[in-house]
Amino acid sequence: MPPTTLRVLISGGGIAGNALAFWLARQGHDVTVIERFSSLRASGLQLDLRGPGIDVLRRMGLEDAFRAKAAPELGMQIVDSSGRRRAFFPANKSGSGRQSLTSDFEMMRGDLCRLLYDAARACKTLPQYVFGTSIEAVEQTNNNDSVNVRFDDGRTNQYDLVVGADGQWSRTRRMMLGPGVPDALQRIPGLYIAYFTMPRPMQKGKAEEYVATSYITTGRRGIFTRRHSPHEMQVLLTCKTDSDHHHPLESVARGDVEREKAIFADVFRGAGWIAEDVVKSMMGTAAADNDDFYCERLGLVKLPSWSSGRVALVGDAAHCSTALSGMGTTCAMVGAYILAGEIGKYCGNGNDSTKQSDGLVTALKSYEHRFRPFVEGMQEGVPERAESQWAMTGSAFRIGVLNCILGLASFFRVNVADMFGIRETVEGLPEYKDMRV
Repeated sequence: MPPTTLRVLISGGGIAGNALAFWLARQGHDVTVIERFSSLRASGLQLDLRGPGIDVLRRMGLEDAFRAKAAPELGMQIVDSSGRRRAFFPANKSGSGRQSLTSDFEMMRGDLCRLLYDAARACKTLPQYVFGTSIEAVEQTNNNDSVNVRFDDGRTNQYDLVVGADGQWSRTRRMMLGPGVPDALQRIPGLYIAYFTMPRPMQKGKAEEYVATSYITTGRRGIFTRRHSPHEMQVLLTCKTDSDHHHPLESVARGDVEREKAIFADVFRGAGWIAEDVVKSMMGTAAADNDDFYCERLGLVKLPSWSSGRVALVGDAAHCSTALSGMGTTCAMVGAYILAGEIGKYCGNGNDSTKQSDGLVTALKSYEHRFRPFVEGMQEGVPERAESQWAMTGSAFRIGVLNCILGLASFFRVNVADMFGIRETVEGLPEYKDMRV
């Protein structure tokens, strides 16, 4: 190995973990990715890339591969309780300008995860993937030049860098913070989203389209559907309580799927539109039937630093901005790109031995310095929007007013992405040597 090769352990084989493995493997580093699930988690519902995330995808040389697997969504419509369209916001398919509520770069999470995994596995230095494994403990050496890692199967190993890419509920983050330090996850009280897919073939004789559909009803409830297949449909159920009311889900342990489903079923019975069909399908799907139900408890991750010594974080583990920002996937892709770029900049040239002695520490600081302003922009106002976006959903009258406003915006072709908290801009995505495929 060349003297500047780093031994890097990445915890988490999702979007951020695979993107980082791709870039670091291209630089020639010795990369190991561990994933606590027994195989690649090629599951999850639809997600998108926007602004700088699209630029990173292009720099990876993956735009054509992405488009070959892209979800065919044409836009998003707003409907009322009878299913009548009240507004429609088409996707921007022009190839330039801001994206609409539907991005021109939409893909199922599993397909994007597989795309990045395959790209990483095709690099000149092959990353090693170990499934069914997680980190039990990390300990930085006394001179802070490496990290000792103990895995859950009792094995130990030593790395130059450990990166947590293990999501909103990151165990690596808690280890980095140390015992007795409160976690950095800041929950948004009373806001929950259930995700799952349901069988719903396109009906013959009806002009059904690949269109996302949003239905808002009373009681701070919403149903959001997306069509990625002629045979099934994605469903998101969102419910919000007043901040001073205790939600039944607060007392349910994460992953207690049967209780989570039962509560969502109670909340959405009689909600109108296709609520009865959705509840019936949700309750009729058992784990044995490849149930993909997931209940998300929304929260922001805010840390004073994304690294400590030679342990660092990327993606939601470092800076979750919640689904409300619409930018989580983009942040994961851009963050992985900048982290790898800074490592390449400060650790990828062995000619300056003085710089190499503290190159990794400098790279981690520079990664945060460059990327934190963008992340803070994505997180800004999220808790307030979580409240204000649902302020119009307490009564049928308010929902009627909201649908009229959206109808006018649709008629005058106003891009309402900002209204929904989606911000795409980043000033000057950094250029790094040899970081274009």
